[in-house]
Amino acid sequence: MKPFFTSAPALGILLACSAGVVQATHTPDKLPVVTVNGGRPSSLPTQIPTTIESISGAQVEQRINATDSEDALKYFPSLNVRKRYIGDYDHAVLASRASGTGNSARSLVYADGILLSNLLGNGATFTPRWGMVSPEEIERVDVLYGPFSAAYPGNSAGAVVDFQTRMPTRLEAHVKLSAFSQRYRQYATDDRFGGGQGSASVGNRQGAWSWWVDVSRLDSRGQPIAFANKLVSTGVNSAAGLPVSGAVLDKNSANKDWLIIGASGQSHTVQDHAKIKLAYDVSPVLRASYTLGWWGNDAHRATETYLRDANGAPVYRGDANGFINVGGRRYELKASDLAPSIGKLEHLMHGFSLKQHSKGVWDWEVAASKYDYAKDLVRTPVVPVANIDQTGRGNVTDMGGSGWTTLALKAIWRPIASHIVDMGVQSDTAALRTRVFSSSDWIGAGDGATVSTFNGNTRLRSLYAQDTWRFAPQWKTTLGMRLERWSAYGGDVSNTASVAPLPFGERSETSWSPKAALAWQATDEWAFKASAGRAVRNPTAAELFQGSIVDQQIVNRDPNLRAERSWTGELTAERMTSDTSLRATLFHETTRDALYSQALTNLVNTVQNVDKIRTNGVEMAWQGDDVMVHGLTINSSLTYADSGIVQNRGFAASVGKRQPRVPQWRANLLTTYHLGRDWAGSVGVRYSGKQYGTLDNTDPNGATYMGVSSYLVADLRVRYKISKQWSAALGIDNVNNARYWAFHPYTQRTAVAELRFDL
Repeated sequence: MKPFFTSAPALGILLACSAGVVQATHTPDKLPVVTVNGGRPSSLPTQIPTTIESISGAQVEQRINATDSEDALKYFPSLNVRKRYIGDYDHAVLASRASGTGNSARSLVYADGILLSNLLGNGATFTPRWGMVSPEEIERVDVLYGPFSAAYPGNSAGAVVDFQTRMPTRLEAHVKLSAFSQRYRQYATDDRFGGGQGSASVGNRQGAWSWWVDVSRLDSRGQPIAFANKLVSTGVNSAAGLPVSGAVLDKNSANKDWLIIGASGQSHTVQDHAKIKLAYDVSPVLRASYTLGWWGNDAHRATETYLRDANGAPVYRGDANGFINVGGRRYELKASDLAPSIGKLEHLMHGFSLKQHSKGVWDWEVAASKYDYAKDLVRTPVVPVANIDQTGRGNVTDMGGSGWTTLALKAIWRPIASHIVDMGVQSDTAALRTRVFSSSDWIGAGDGATVSTFNGNTRLRSLYAQDTWRFAPQWKTTLGMRLERWSAYGGDVSNTASVAPLPFGERSETSWSPKAALAWQATDEWAFKASAGRAVRNPTAAELFQGSIVDQQIVNRDPNLRAERSWTGELTAERMTSDTSLRATLFHETTRDALYSQALTNLVNTVQNVDKIRTNGVEMAWQGDDVMVHGLTINSSLTYADSGIVQNRGFAASVGKRQPRVPQWRANLLTTYHLGRDWAGSVGVRYSGKQYGTLDNTDPNGATYMGVSSYLVADLRVRYKISKQWSAALGIDNVNNARYWAFHPYTQRTAVAELRFDL
């Protein structure tokens, strides 16, 4: 193993352990698959002999400073969520082994089987709807790595995450209050940001009925996430312009000199969450369930100028012509440089299922869900304003009416003891609705003249079947096939000069995705697995229906945009004892026609196909209980990924470069020590190596705004059980106060305090 670690000296503290968050369990006479002990069953196909990792809600509460539901994934092998601040609702994208934080459509996130992934588009602004799950309602989180189940579409190429939330078996109630604070210093910003959170839930089971009500509120002031800037080279030697001081000289991601002239995107977000879950046992083996979720968000993103005039007054606009002068160079100060924004969002989620769980020859399920942008307004001024309350002309972006629906008919057939056959029919539909209108009052406008519209729909209809077959006492295989019919329709775009929206052509394609997995239980402790699968990730509406209008023609787009096609495989060796588990996984992925934004012309970037990306890697996972001393648990992981662009006819300079935002090295370590029954302390360490944000890797400086940096971050948590009902916790995330970036800055050292009551 020595050569494996020599390229990662920064990981010396992790060499003793490389592991998953929660191990799969097995008995000596059975193949190792994930076993769920009590609680609600996972919607994941846990009988497939491939990599599945899990963590319980109790472990999250004990070990992790979880202020948002995605924090439950913080220490999973090879996973990373780009959460910029507490309550980050529009950029917290999930990355996996061979997919970066710019590829939101290459993973799937569910809550109780209801789709939370935002497949309206692909990228930072199409983040999963994490806010529909509060950390306190989590019972368990399961993660399936790779596209190895025929039950999921090609968006599962990276991973499938399934949150299972609480459903009571008796009367129970929970209340939690928390507060958090960080001191943030960057460029000329030096301030304290923080907030608070409260949640309450109650549920019961009475005869055939069970119910659960969960409410929460988050009030968070995050640090600035963007910084207005001017390249020094764009300045004109001149005495013209308003003389200003206060600009901070720095280097951008390409190591070019630029001036940082202000901070923007300082988010004050107030998020409310409410959920009602009902279940009725029609019979001992048939259950009907309904979930209604509501999420509301009032978000204000403020700006702060660093510029001062000769009298020391803050400068948000230049002279009469909009120019400023810094050190004898003239620059244009645009309204968009320091533009605040106001968001008002209300989203609804419905989920219904009727499921038979007899464990007999046949079981079946009917499931449907709907996610609706009931209200989604973002307001931005187009004239310079000094604060977020100053009125003036502006634009309003309305995405109301966007959303997605799913429908699935599933069955399980057990003809004989050695066969389990899963089959189903699915339909997934996504509708993107975007209208931008202008008004003289950007804060209070209810409507105005249309600036642009952008609409489109996609639909995926699927048929799948897979057979898990134990063909010998120590052998098991799963063979599956998925047939998909994808279509895109109803796309149109308009601008202020359009007489009517211009339509896009309709598209449809058919694809097949085979799956296979094999496992061998060599001894009571050792097992070996192999998995392979094809994934077809079709373009989203935002990727497909794009472009601009010139002379009443849609231009600046790729009309022949193709689906991503990935072949993924992994080989795994596992050793499990009563108190430890060790897993080593070799993985490979070849993706053809990967969907990335790149230059179409000298002035225009648009989504195009990258011919071929190849990733090879190794993932190590180790978990131990009572390590050296009683009460010490260690979970850790170490991942190496060599991910590169092999062929790209559209951008030759990118060939041979690393895939954006996929680091060579990742590592996580989470140690928890239980002192008696009442005290528990955890130390977590997260590491990510060098990354790039561009296809041609021309951004070597990651330690700046718009850069993508490596990082080594340590987290602390101490929890005390005061009594049977009361508990308290104190924690610090990023205790070493690392400054690290993924285009935007992450949080610096943040303290968290919690008080919880459980009945």
